[in-house]
Amino acid sequence: MPTVAFLLLEGVHLLDLAGPAQVFYSATDLGQPYTLRYCSPKSEVKSAQGLHLAQIEPLCDLETEDTLMVVGVRTGQQFQHLTKPDDLTLEWLRKQAKRGVQMASICSGAIVLAEAGLLNQKKCTTHHLLTQTLQSRYPALKVQENVLFVQDSNVITSAGIASGIDMALFLIEERHGAEFVARVAQELVVYLRRNGEQSQDSLYLSYRAHPHAGVHRVQNFLQETPEQNHSLERLSGVAHLSPRSLTRAFKTHTGLTPHQFQQRIRLERAKTYLQNPEYSIEKVALECGFQDARQLRRLWKQFFDSSPKMARA
Repeated sequence: MPTVAFLLLEGVHLLDLAGPAQVFYSATDLGQPYTLRYCSPKSEVKSAQGLHLAQIEPLCDLETEDTLMVVGVRTGQQFQHLTKPDDLTLEWLRKQAKRGVQMASICSGAIVLAEAGLLNQKKCTTHHLLTQTLQSRYPALKVQENVLFVQDSNVITSAGIASGIDMALFLIEERHGAEFVARVAQELVVYLRRNGEQSQDSLYLSYRAHPHAGVHRVQNFLQETPEQNHSLERLSGVAHLSPRSLTRAFKTHTGLTPHQFQQRIRLERAKTYLQNPEYSIEKVALECGFQDARQLRRLWKQFFDSSPKMARA
């Protein structure tokens, strides 16, 4: 069970902490367990918003499979309000990095990593109001603007406030895949956003910006069983609607029929299976619920204007 440890310093921003922590908590709730720990050089800190956080555990050693998140703190645009971490904390950060722990920061937490020298010669980012100051104060950094988060080797940094949620979802996806992280994002009622260097689309979250519970139930069911063929009557039972009402509601809220939505889910799964060189096109087709490789090729051409073979290459 990997640990996600949050470093809490004086002036910590509550959303910088609560957002990513909720992501990993929800992942645990959905079956991928994480141990959440909260550590600090002090047993009590006062947040930027005035809430006191107490009984925080001391700085602890982590393992290679763990992640250490440095939570953002109150700074001011020129760092005039920043309480710099002490030498003991900075040395502890360097020690964890040497142990192979994945290092991450939310918002102004990048300043703390920079003070420890862990961002030298690395691409990084922070809140958009702080990027220029960060670059000028630490010229060895490669500060990126206009991105939600950026990863360079074993260090990942995120921009302002809520982008910590996006970064945490990205880390979940890296470990557990697109389908699982989509479930986490759905539970949190947030969109799955990625930085500019990655695909902006996730079919597992597309067609979801609607409030209809019955349609969501059918979408979940189709995502969980894409290889199976379901009658409209079976899907109606899942939605707790009549077949006619389901067809009308599904079309109204997604612009698709249930069958069309399932086709897209099957194609999305085929993208993943095509990355396995041991799977023939025929095996990919059958694993994803297509009648045969011919149907897969026909639909792939229709949606992507290419062939599965070209996509694999």
